[in-house]
Formats: sequence, C-alpha cells, structure tokens
Amino acid sequence: MRQVETAVVILNWNGEALLRCYLPAVVSTVKEEDALVVVADNGSTDGSLRYVESTFPEVEVLRLGQNYGFARGYNEAFKRLPSVVEAEYYVLLNDDVETPQGWLAPLISRLRDDLRCGAVMPKVLSARRKEYFEYAGASGGFLDWFGYPYCRGRLLDTIEKDVGQYDEPMKVHWASGACLSIRRSVYEQEGGFEERFFAHMEEIDLCWRLRCRGLEVWVDPRSEVYHLGGGTLGYESPKKVYLNHRNSLWMLRRNLRGGERVLVLTFRVAMDMVVALVYGLKGKGGALVATVRAVGEGIFSSCPRAKDYTYSKVSRSRICLLWRYFVRRQRRYSEISE
Repeated sequence: MRQVETAVVILNWNGEALLRCYLPAVVSTVKEEDALVVVADNGSTDGSLRYVESTFPEVEVLRLGQNYGFARGYNEAFKRLPSVVEAEYYVLLNDDVETPQGWLAPLISRLRDDLRCGAVMPKVLSARRKEYFEYAGASGGFLDWFGYPYCRGRLLDTIEKDVGQYDEPMKVHWASGACLSIRRSVYEQEGGFEERFFAHMEEIDLCWRLRCRGLEVWVDPRSEVYHLGGGTLGYESPKKVYLNHRNSLWMLRRNLRGGERVLVLTFRVAMDMVVALVYGLKGKGGALVATVRAVGEGIFSSCPRAKDYTYSKVSRSRICLLWRYFVRRQRRYSEISE
C-alpha cells in the first residue's frame, strides 16, 4: 500500500467540465510534495472518470457508487481511502478550485508544526475576479453571536478587493470547505461531517466541534487558491437556499445549549421569515418556498446533538452582524473587528 504525507481528495459528481479545467493544475502543483491526488466519485454518469483515468494515471480514483452529497461523500471517501493509501493529512478540495504553485506546502506546514491546529484553510480568492476575495471563506471564517457566518474579506454579499489587508495568519472560527486541510486523526476522532447536512454548513459545524475539543482552526494566507463557486449548485438555486437555511438552524441546535440556544434560534427563525418575505417581494417564489420549508425542518425535525465536551463553550463574535451591516452600514471586516 502506498504511503504519503498528504492525500488531496476531490469529490466529484458529474463534473467533467470542471475537472478538465482545474484538475491539471492540481496534479502539477503537488508533484514536488509528498502527496497523492484522489478523485472520489459520487456516482457520476458523465465522462468524468474516463477523463481522469485516461489522462492522469497517477491520480487515484475512488468509486463511491452513488451521490452521497458533500458531507457523507467525504466521509465515505475517507472510510475507503486507507484501502489504497495511508496519509497523515487530508486536504478536501472542491472540483472548481484553481491551485497555483506553492499552495499546498504552507497548509501542511501549519498542521505539522502546530499540534494545537486541527484544521487550516488558505486565502480563497475568486476565480472570476482574481483581485477579489471569494464568498466561500475569503481569508478566514467567523460566526456572529446569532450564528451568521462572515469572513475576513466578505460580509453577507459584500466582497472586498484583496490588497493584502488580511494576509496575517490567524485563528478563526471556521475554515472553508472549498479547500480544507485537516489531520487524518482529528477527522476520524470527530467522526467527520454530520451526514444529514448533505451539503452546506457542514464544515462550520465540524470546525465548531474541533474548537469544542480545544483544537484551533487557522487561515494561512501564505497559501492561496481561486474558487469558481456555484459549480454544483448555483448561488440562487432553491436547493442551495434550502440547505443553507436548514443546516444553519441544525448547526445551532446541535452546538448551543440552554437559554442561549432558545434565544438564538428564536431570533434566527424571525430573520429567516424576513428573508422569505424579501424573496417573495423579488418574485423568487422557489427561494421563498425553500426558506419556509428549511425553517420548518430546521426547527422541528430530529437532529442529533454534537458530543458534549469539557470545552463545551467556544467563542463567537459578540456582535450582531445584521445590525452592523444594515443599521451601522459597516461593510468591511476591518470595520466590525475594531
């Protein structure tokens, strides 16, 4: 069996066009590293696997047999990975990510040199406008007190231009699933992603649990990648809207306790209903229905709790992102972090 330091695992579902665009750079940029590129396939019916196997014999292919989604798909991939390769570190890489030379080494160096670091992400820039941050992670993710995600470089839908203002490595609340590096031992001990999420918010939930164990999550902008975004589900897809809203509520139910949990969920349900109303006023009926359905399932359906830990209370930003953004008109991370 092959042994490497790092397994770079790309989850694919009918992504032949994306693999043709982005896989060559991934393979090229890890050649100097002790790493293996793995394509884990979620039951694709296009020509994805024919392309990979005929073009890149050095890439390992894992056939999962069906579409498990992002969360269970990666869990299944990592269960099966030891049958073909042993690796100390895993990199979860979206199939729509462009990787420039030198992107991998800083991430693995951070994990190797700091045992407190459980997971680390690079700076994520837009593949469409490379001078701007990308929505899914930017230069590190945070949660406000009500559980709304935001980033260094992105508040809600306002995305900043990258001029080096967020190039310092730092501890964050969550790392983007577009490119997430994690110790194999940590992933296995934590049980990976919560599979009922299917896709979206699962990496934030995982990072929350890592921090509850006393581990740290970092962004290291010495590494940067370019993310296309919306490669599988478009940004305004009703399914994407549904998964984001439902999974956000599930995440809060799983990780909060007591009166804080009741207060935060009450506020979030009210705000989600406002969002549904806005969708309706804009004529986006599919998104309206998806939001209402997501709230119902997010609050009333069964959802397994995260484990209780000694480090059960982890920090969130003591701000209300919506107040800062809409009332105080603060649109940059540097303004709300002062």
